[in-house]
Amino acid sequence: MPEYTLRLRRYDPESGEAAYWEDHTVELEGHRSVLEGILKVKADEDGSIGIRCSCRAAICGSCGVRINGKPGLACHTHLEAAAKHGAGTGWNPPDEGQATPIIEVEPMGNMPVVKDLIVDMDAVHWKKVRRVTPWLINKEPIPEREYIVPHENMVDVTQTMACIQCGACVSDCLSMEVDPGFIGPAALAKAYRFVGDPRDAQQKERLVDLSEDPHGIYDCTHCFNCIDACPKGVAPMSQIMRLRRVASADYEIEDRNNGYRHEHAFVDNIRKNGLLHEADLLPDSYGGKFHPRAAPELISSLPVITKALVRRKVTPTGALLHKHRKEYKGLREYFDTIEKHEKRYELNLYISGYEDDAEGAETAPEVGVAGSSGQPSAPGADPHKSDPSEGGGV
Repeated sequence: MPEYTLRLRRYDPESGEAAYWEDHTVELEGHRSVLEGILKVKADEDGSIGIRCSCRAAICGSCGVRINGKPGLACHTHLEAAAKHGAGTGWNPPDEGQATPIIEVEPMGNMPVVKDLIVDMDAVHWKKVRRVTPWLINKEPIPEREYIVPHENMVDVTQTMACIQCGACVSDCLSMEVDPGFIGPAALAKAYRFVGDPRDAQQKERLVDLSEDPHGIYDCTHCFNCIDACPKGVAPMSQIMRLRRVASADYEIEDRNNGYRHEHAFVDNIRKNGLLHEADLLPDSYGGKFHPRAAPELISSLPVITKALVRRKVTPTGALLHKHRKEYKGLREYFDTIEKHEKRYELNLYISGYEDDAEGAETAPEVGVAGSSGQPSAPGADPHKSDPSEGGGV
């Protein structure tokens, strides 16, 4: 039977001692889970090890931890798979003489540690979920029997409904690491679950709130970490981008964080230049080089551009003139074609919405977004064949 070394991060705040690593060797089949290995050590060697778990079937989300530096569910990670991916190395080749593969297990990040592998979910994760009003605010009048929701609308929110609140995305969120006030990927994905529901009466109010909040939808840095971390394919970042698109395109919410103007400046920049011309992006996001709002931002950026010039990262010619402008002149035709569409199309790649009917998913009519009627989506592809991070809209 194979042997594995579990290197557990131990910490007891009541003891007053610093956190430390503790190694335990277990003999288990490679297909057994990391959680089973930890529970075996807890039962046979040290009953004081703190680990939260419940269903052991990747449904409850209780056993979220970091395994070799990456967030995941301990019950959903096989020992043999974890042993192949060393912390910080990505891969432990079998020819390196590692007789006993080491699997490092530590508590999730961006949340305070209660003990050992247990973090305080309520202090961060659940607090932020409550922030987005995670329940339906029904429209009036209330139907006598039930709301009839269009099929495409339910397909659209199915991806966010798959969230098991494990906190893996929160653990790996770079924005939350830099700005702890950021609402976070899990809470914003939950927010889209109700923004995309046509039964909700406060879609615009929700979007205004999340747009105006400096820690809201425009605080996401688009790093894709939450997409990689999620064990259920929820793709939280994609849901945040959807919130942005509905807020800016459907409601044209001009927020105080300049997110609306920045997105439009970005698109106009690409239309004009083919490739991004960063020298124009900053002033254009604030109304142009000569707009009063742009002056403070341009002045504050002078140290950065000066350092770039001194280190030859940028040349004066490259900053002022954009060499790609002529090369991509034909790109504008694509923008014109797209903007002629009356509706924007969203693809939900988590589920097609057509059970056991591949042809139905391929030939299903496209459904677009219009005004405040919700956020319907066109049926997407098989989630096993497509990466949910590729979902997007035009």
